[in-house]
Amino acid sequence: MTVDGLRGRLRRAPILVLPGVYDAFSALMAEQAGFEGVYLSGASIAYTRLGRPDIGLVDMGEVATTIGLIRDRIALPIVVDGDTGFGNALNVQRTVRAFERAGADAIQLEDQVTPKRCGHLAGKALIGKGEMTGKIRAALDARARDTTLIVARTDAIAVEGFDRAVDRADAYLEAGADVLFVEAPQTEEQLATVGRRFGARVPLLANMVEGGRTPMKSAEQLEALGYATVIFPGGAMRAVSRLLVDYYASLKAQGSNQPFRERMYDLGDLNRLLGTPETMEAGRRYDPDLKDA
Repeated sequence: MTVDGLRGRLRRAPILVLPGVYDAFSALMAEQAGFEGVYLSGASIAYTRLGRPDIGLVDMGEVATTIGLIRDRIALPIVVDGDTGFGNALNVQRTVRAFERAGADAIQLEDQVTPKRCGHLAGKALIGKGEMTGKIRAALDARARDTTLIVARTDAIAVEGFDRAVDRADAYLEAGADVLFVEAPQTEEQLATVGRRFGARVPLLANMVEGGRTPMKSAEQLEALGYATVIFPGGAMRAVSRLLVDYYASLKAQGSNQPFRERMYDLGDLNRLLGTPETMEAGRRYDPDLKDA
């Protein structure tokens, strides 16, 4: 990331692609793959830490702890799913302060009621537009650095319809949101309309969910529609879950990892991936009994 940071990067082409991560290990893999930033998915934290669906069960402390562990391992910007801010405007302020201290570069807040649910699940409910604009202003007031971006998400398409969702997005932009996220457009035309209406005024975030309600588009296609960044929040978790199902089935059937070896790293490969030799060498510098060995 250049000296103008995440805010500046969102104003430049090409579109910023943010892979979903859920812990320090997945974030390290994304960094090594060459991405410019990562998206810490609240849903993926629920899946991996709790083994539960994305229905508002993860708490603020669990997310903050995860941010801190990721920040300790990678240098990339971290965009964090802050759900509803875990309560009212005062809860939002506490969330922003905690996430910023832990290492978040951008914090996403949404207009669902608490507890929320996945943006691509049915049965969502929203808070009022006025309450959400108050939350956005509270978040802006709470941040310690103006380089920390506030992403305003509306889930109104599925609840109130597309026109009301666009109206909410206008209000959230007026309240000062740094980035807009209109969740779950249901057609290509809705995706394009959001881009035409807002793309020249504010960085727009698109969300690509395999099997979700939004038509799948490539990063290049979304850029052409006016979007500044695209997240793939659960892709890594869905890939890992498929691999684990296959791995455990193989081990149960075969009583050995040998049939699966071609799809696995061995211990040496994994240690090289983690940087174990470099870490051990760094430790030697601080141990007088080992540094000259």
